[in-house]
Amino acid sequence: MKRKSYKLRNVSQYFGAAYFRAAHTLLCLCILSLQNVEYMFGIVGVPIIEVAMAAQAAGIKYIGMRNEQAACYAASAIGYLTGRPGACLVVSGPGLIHALGGMANANMNCCVEFLLSYVEACRLYSKFSARPSSLEAIPSVIEKAVRTSIYGRPGACYVDIAGDMVNAKVDRINVRVVSCCPPPPVSVAEKSTINEAISVLKMAERPLVIIGKGAAYGRAETALREFVEVSRLPFLPTPMGKGVLPDDHPNCVAAARSRALLQADVVLLLGARLNWMLHFGLPPRFDPNVKIIQVDLCAEEMGNNIRPAVALLGDVNATVTQLLQQVGKDGWKYSFDTEWWSTLKAKITANAKISKALALQSTLPMNYYTVFHHISQLLPHDCIIVSEGANTMDIGRTMLNNYLPRHRLDAGTFGTMGVGLGFAIAAAALERRENKGQRIVCVEGDSAFGFSGMEVETMCRYNLPVIIIVVNNNGIYSGVDPETWKEMAKMGDLTTFAPPVTLLPEARYDEVMTAFGGRGFLVRTVEELRSALQLSLSDWERPSLLNVLIDPSSDRKQQVTVTCAENNSVRLPD
Repeated sequence: MKRKSYKLRNVSQYFGAAYFRAAHTLLCLCILSLQNVEYMFGIVGVPIIEVAMAAQAAGIKYIGMRNEQAACYAASAIGYLTGRPGACLVVSGPGLIHALGGMANANMNCCVEFLLSYVEACRLYSKFSARPSSLEAIPSVIEKAVRTSIYGRPGACYVDIAGDMVNAKVDRINVRVVSCCPPPPVSVAEKSTINEAISVLKMAERPLVIIGKGAAYGRAETALREFVEVSRLPFLPTPMGKGVLPDDHPNCVAAARSRALLQADVVLLLGARLNWMLHFGLPPRFDPNVKIIQVDLCAEEMGNNIRPAVALLGDVNATVTQLLQQVGKDGWKYSFDTEWWSTLKAKITANAKISKALALQSTLPMNYYTVFHHISQLLPHDCIIVSEGANTMDIGRTMLNNYLPRHRLDAGTFGTMGVGLGFAIAAAALERRENKGQRIVCVEGDSAFGFSGMEVETMCRYNLPVIIIVVNNNGIYSGVDPETWKEMAKMGDLTTFAPPVTLLPEARYDEVMTAFGGRGFLVRTVEELRSALQLSLSDWERPSLLNVLIDPSSDRKQQVTVTCAENNSVRLPD
């Protein structure tokens, strides 16, 4: 009897048989579906158009983007939010080159992602890369790529599709179907190191818990909340660690960040790395004698920049559970009636007064603090906040609270600009499937918006009701007002006279959204801001963009002098 070629049933009724010449394509996408890969982002071209069509026929949701980099960002966001890889499909040559930035960003930020393309160049930017040697090998290669992306420290993986396989055929009987890889195994820290960590915490005068993105990805929120509340320790979230415990939790000292980092004598580091975002754990931002208790699932991370006093190698959720059990046995609690808690609370109060004074200024144009103050009053507590920019992201992080885990996405470890709209599209696609009634709010600086601004068409095309808020100061860090711009233009060639940080004053980003059928708002006043945001929050049918014009010279609040335990003074922002 003649063997049948491997193919999807009834595929031709959707798109026509001519599109599905490649048994390899159908096999590849069926295996992806078996591995619980639900979303694919990309830009099609010859010869991958039929790959995207096959993905849809296999039950994978395909979202066509306007730039491969944004597609890669979206796929990595799916991985972070769900714990299973999002797929990114790009063509070879320039298409792949465009995707490399997004892939490197995913790998650096430890986000699971699966990239399909046709060349070898991804090896340097991925956790795993392979080219199947035959059609029969595809199931095993894809299963290993998916498994590698989610096991251990998460990261991007890459499968290279050889061009000569595209139109090849395979007999179904020769294909060994590989079952879906199970969730990652959970490792726990050695019991002796748990006891040692508790001993170090007991001896601390100024302890601090730092909650990183790894705790969010590791779903450690339940155990971590109980641990913090039982131990009474102050905690500080990293930007994407926000929401693992609510920002309004009484033990949160984010509003005294610099003071907490500089004067802590023991730091329990949970799923965070001592990289530039935490000033490498070094003076002048940290006490030179600080003791680090480091919790990480990657052994190679232990001791980077600072040798830990105690290294707890294991899954962050499991390790926090171990710490909680030991604290429960000992009955130990850190006292609220300490000079350390008094110092932190006093700094929180002082900083809140400064921010409130800035927020309540009635001058026009508005400043950052005024804008974020009113946004924060209107945003639902369960919304997912996507943020990128310079001052927009930094100030927004301190003023826009997160109350739930994995509800903040930002520029991350790479400080990558351009991630916002891709992240927002992924979050909105996921919300559409889960239907939790959660809004996706993307807060962008005007410079950051420019990197991926054309993705508003993607949002309109798929009717994704993302709310974009562009905080527009006419530049990168700062800009100039329209009158100053006109005066500079009179002086001669703007390439000679315009400061490199400036952008076109009062650019109409809102009209970009309306051009594609979304809602656009030009905002100059508090009343216009509140009205536009309330209207946008009530609209579930289409995306909105609020173009919020602020003072081009608006900046962060003044720096203050903080003092470490050895009485060395340094000027740092809190």
